[in-house]
Amino acid sequence: MAERDELLAAVAAERTAIEQLLIELVQAPTLLGDERAGQEIMRAAFADAGLETVEVPLDAEALRANPGASPFSWDLDGKYKLVARWGPGKPAGGRSLILNGHIDVVSPGPSEMWSSPPFVARRDGDWLHGRGAGDMKAGLAAIVGAVRGLRRLGLEPLAPVELQSVVEEECSGNGAYQCVLSGRPADAVIVTEPTSLTIQTSQVGVLWFQVAVRGRPAHAGDAPIGLNAIEASFPVISALRRLEAELNVTPPVPYDVYDHPINLNIGMIRGGDWPSTVAAESVLHCRLALDPGAAVDELKTRVENTVAGAAATLGGDFEARVVYDGFACEGYTLDPGSPLIATLGEDAGGVHRRLVRARAPMTVEASLAFGRCGPATRSRCCRRTRRHRASGRSTSRSPARAGVPRSMPCGRRTEPSG
Repeated sequence: MAERDELLAAVAAERTAIEQLLIELVQAPTLLGDERAGQEIMRAAFADAGLETVEVPLDAEALRANPGASPFSWDLDGKYKLVARWGPGKPAGGRSLILNGHIDVVSPGPSEMWSSPPFVARRDGDWLHGRGAGDMKAGLAAIVGAVRGLRRLGLEPLAPVELQSVVEEECSGNGAYQCVLSGRPADAVIVTEPTSLTIQTSQVGVLWFQVAVRGRPAHAGDAPIGLNAIEASFPVISALRRLEAELNVTPPVPYDVYDHPINLNIGMIRGGDWPSTVAAESVLHCRLALDPGAAVDELKTRVENTVAGAAATLGGDFEARVVYDGFACEGYTLDPGSPLIATLGEDAGGVHRRLVRARAPMTVEASLAFGRCGPATRSRCCRRTRRHRASGRSTSRSPARAGVPRSMPCGRRTEPSG
């Protein structure tokens, strides 16, 4: 029977391998469209852990046909998620589990603002610096290390365990949603995002949209006869800020403890094509959150009405239209007293006393996964090979903190989620 100290020691023995995997992942610049290098590193890591790995391509037709997927305008050819399967094909006295992480990262921004190159992993004490070190390549390294530690002790799960390395978490969530469409269901899902040692029980939804404003081009010498689309974007932004304020008036529980849980971000602006030409078009790329329980379609209507109202005040022949491209995800709230959350808190909290429950004013893959699992039921997860059962819990510590939770519970009393 494996006790906690034995499990911790087994995972700690994987420290060097976990850290090396994290370094390799950070040094793969897995931006949108360039995720393959990172996925190949994960394929090798899964195989080295003795796991069967399946490559599942993203199916653009199936995603566009499913109302749960987010809209997208980019090419999905050659994109795939990796699924590593461990354990029996069917439950044998336990409950199935998915451990999910994403390989993609966002743009690092101006390189001169970094203290070291963003895609060169730099160790500084217990911290590992580099784009994606925390969000969330350390989570991927942790789940591999957890499985390696359990297998080191000869433990095998009593039900299927699936490790997922997905793409497009940073722009659409469709990588995880493809898992839902083409994968096997599970009783529980744990998304190993960096959470500062919290268990997040609620998340807002997210809507990405663009506002394209069109005016009338003219030479700068004849600017009065032109209609400058860039300048016309300013009142549109102001109107969207007023909508943002309205959405924050009465936040629901548990977001009522936040002063400003619903955030609008004007993340990109593209306008004009020549310094001496009055800008004929300006496109705003925006991100707006929505409360758990709020419908994406209802928020779309409010955005469209807000933009139309602002456009009506511009005068002249200005046009403004809203385009949706990227995230269109609803939020969720889980019962913080559910068996899965309670048990995870007890098990991980026994190692890291800082562990608390929290809610998040952003979204991650959990918004796509939770609600698609079975009922919350206490279960056993692992067993000894040669029929010796395990009774303890396994905790994988991130060798370089990198802003990630150092707990990766997976043990006999793990609770599935509903």
